[in-house]
Amino acid sequence: MRANFILEIDDLTVGFPSSDEGWSHPVENVSLTVSAGERLGLVGESGSGKSLTAFACLGLVPDPGRVLGGSSRAGGIDVHSASRDELPRLRGGTIGLVLQEAAEALNPVYTVGFQIAETVSTHHGVTRREARDRAIALLGEVAVDEPKTITRAYPHELSGGEAQRVMLALALAGRPRLLIADEPTSALDVVTQAQVLELLERLTREQGLALLLISHDLLVVESAVERVIVMYAGRVIEEGPTAAIFSTPLHPYTKMLLASAPGRRKHLSPSLRNPVSSLAQPAVRGCRFSHRCPIAEPGCSEEEPALLQAAPSRRVRCRLAAPAGGEIRG
Repeated sequence: MRANFILEIDDLTVGFPSSDEGWSHPVENVSLTVSAGERLGLVGESGSGKSLTAFACLGLVPDPGRVLGGSSRAGGIDVHSASRDELPRLRGGTIGLVLQEAAEALNPVYTVGFQIAETVSTHHGVTRREARDRAIALLGEVAVDEPKTITRAYPHELSGGEAQRVMLALALAGRPRLLIADEPTSALDVVTQAQVLELLERLTREQGLALLLISHDLLVVESAVERVIVMYAGRVIEEGPTAAIFSTPLHPYTKMLLASAPGRRKHLSPSLRNPVSSLAQPAVRGCRFSHRCPIAEPGCSEEEPALLQAAPSRRVRCRLAAPAGGEIRG
């Protein structure tokens, strides 16, 4: 692993037992990197494999799933062969995790202050008083009003915005180098969403942290990240700088996500409106998007396209994409 990569996922495949005694692959041959200080967006519909990819790189694939191939390295350590001593240092020390349902992720029987202070103590071995003072300071850093008072609160006493800020303080308690934020705004109102995104941007910039921001909504990541990876049916299908993805999307699926986003909603063909029956078990042998794609040709269902370089810093998994990064035909 090159020194500037905090996270490097190479050809990762995650499987779950299927009814025919085989394996389904909700994540298949996924590769991505996050460099020091970089802000990367990972987007796609629910079931596309983006959250499972993030959990796999922390060694947190839920049972009965398992990593069937590839590797994940965090801070220079191979996650899937890490020892029991190394894994706790990775989770929280190298990578901090901000979950979608913050109120449910927090332990309901302990106060907010206790949970943050415990995490500080685990990673830094400080005294109880120092850990408590650090918990108050962290709540102040994430813009919680009256942080000392909030340390005495239980999770059920918090608003949605307060719970998400507490979760962010908890993720920062181990002084990680990378934050993974999994749908951090989806359960919040529009105003609070904007505040949390602004907070993530400010904290990562001021503290020099890398960010992996996961969302089903492209517009959520537009102003928060420098680079975007789009996933569909367990595969990376497009990758490039944020500005390029938004100005000239190459894959029909990326175009669909942009066209259907609130505030940018445009006319969609009937095929794009069809629900996805099973992202992990595509009904076609070739391109996994071909049964929904308005420009698909007969060859699209025969062979799955490779993820090819379409332009500098841009890759796309589509046989109809122009090789120089131009518009897709159709």
